[in-house]
Amino acid sequence: MAEGVSLARRATCEATGTAILLTAIIGSAIMAQRLAAGDGALSLLANALATGGALLAVIAAFGPYSGGHFNPLVTLSQAWQGNIPWRGVPVYILAQLAGAVTGVAIADLMFGDPVFLASQHARAGAAQVFSETVATFGLVATISCCSRRASGLVPFAVPAYIMGAYWFTSSTSFANPAVTIARSLSDSFAGIRPVDVPMFILAQIVGAAAATLLFQWLDPALVERSA
Repeated sequence: MAEGVSLARRATCEATGTAILLTAIIGSAIMAQRLAAGDGALSLLANALATGGALLAVIAAFGPYSGGHFNPLVTLSQAWQGNIPWRGVPVYILAQLAGAVTGVAIADLMFGDPVFLASQHARAGAAQVFSETVATFGLVATISCCSRRASGLVPFAVPAYIMGAYWFTSSTSFANPAVTIARSLSDSFAGIRPVDVPMFILAQIVGAAAATLLFQWLDPALVERSA
């Protein structure tokens, strides 16, 4: 994160990056639905590739300014580890939420779909909820480890993990409360019913907390460095 960048500019980067990410997630889901002729595997592959590509781009573009979180749980984890000041956390989270919702609207408008139509895509059950814990644990662990030990790899490691997790998790790896809330506003392949959102977010919080605590144990000097 660049020194001397104001909180307002960092928040703008977080909002813009998150908006681009959600535009890619929802836009590619709509396009896949229209072109894949009902082929679920092909739709998921297209969605994963578009998401990973957009994520790489926004982390590389905005990361030097804001840290490139685009995820409230990443922001909270980084604050807990002492990498960003706590006073900026609420601003970051509001910016991420606003950006996520904006990204959904942009995607819907581009494809002529109704803006903010509640999703009917059911994502319920213990297996999918547990899947979100696993997905978020892996994401936060990847970011925590790479940001400390190999920061130059973050723009590549995070998209690689997310693209993989789209396929190895039953929930297709939301791993982000802002993304989860925003995707409930799109009745597309990438959507989630609003009623399923709270359990997904709870599972994500558990996964992020576990990864943050594990990394603190793996790197005991962290507490001293961030004090």
